[in-house]
Amino acid sequence: MSLSEHYNEDLHPIDMVETLAEDNAWDFDRVGENQIAMIVEGQWRTYSITLAWSDNDETLRLIASFDMDPPEDRVGELYELLNHANDLCWAGAFTFWAEQKLMVFRYGLVLSGGQGATPEQINTMIAAAVASAERFYPAFQLVGWGNSTPTDALQVAIAEAYGRA
Repeated sequence: MSLSEHYNEDLHPIDMVETLAEDNAWDFDRVGENQIAMIVEGQWRTYSITLAWSDNDETLRLIASFDMDPPEDRVGELYELLNHANDLCWAGAFTFWAEQKLMVFRYGLVLSGGQGATPEQINTMIAAAVASAERFYPAFQLVGWGNSTPTDALQVAIAEAYGRA
């Protein structure tokens, strides 16, 4: 059974997110009619994920973030790594909010013309955000605290895994 068969397609996108959060046993807080904040556990980190619906531009925005406070002398290399990482992300992009000390992955699902979001789309958005953060987290750490070059650190994120653990 697909997710769409399990959910009411006429639900507000944030209502769908809330139902997905309940089904996945994620801690969440319905911030308002058009916004929800969740906590999703990854392998490397716990991610704060916020989804917000904008009626004005008919976009469902996702922000996934985690704390990051690299030494000041490594921030330039971190930005270089972000550029490389974003080249490898087909949907969404990373940015570093230095003032808040947060690494952020952002994505917007445009649903113009009265289109509705499907549970599959929303689930894919959340899964892709967590997968991207998990993929690049070790590289961010290597550049921030391991004194690796962005090019060397990126190899960790793009290396193929062979065999089984």
